[in-house]
Amino acid sequence: MSNTDNDQVILVNEADDILGYEDKLIAHQKGLLHRAFSVCILREDPALGWLTLLQQRHFSKYHCGSLWSNTCCSHPRPNETTLNAAKRRLQEEMGLHLDLNEAGSFMYQATFDNGLIEHEFDHVFYAITTETDHTPCPNETMNSKWVSLNDLLTLSDKEKNHYTPWMQEALSLVKENTFTKP
Repeated sequence: MSNTDNDQVILVNEADDILGYEDKLIAHQKGLLHRAFSVCILREDPALGWLTLLQQRHFSKYHCGSLWSNTCCSHPRPNETTLNAAKRRLQEEMGLHLDLNEAGSFMYQATFDNGLIEHEFDHVFYAITTETDHTPCPNETMNSKWVSLNDLLTLSDKEKNHYTPWMQEALSLVKENTFTKP
């Protein structure tokens, strides 16, 4: 795979059908709908209930630098399945090798102060683990912590400024499709 494949995103329509490929930065400058994924890692604490592993995005990220987000998120490369991309990035960003389950998907659009536009068809994956050890990549992640899932789902509007715009939707989808199944 060439380096240009690493810098491209998969353009999709609202049904997640592939329309083509574009440079990642151009896609974000133009607000083109593209495929993405979010990974949420959970563990149960007897005293605190369900916790999710958050990462603080590195300040040098092209958008949302220094904000807290779900365990990891990114884009699949051309000719890479979304599941394989999610597993790859979970290992690269957080040093975790886990089997992932898909919780569902959603679309969102957000505009940032630097003029970039995130317009994604976001596939959400999760894993439940008993492990607490992980090794965040210092080029990707400034910090990480385990936080109450319920607390994150009830953030005030003021608190939401500290988190990525897609995090709550991804966590809600995980909670809805994980804990409500028989």
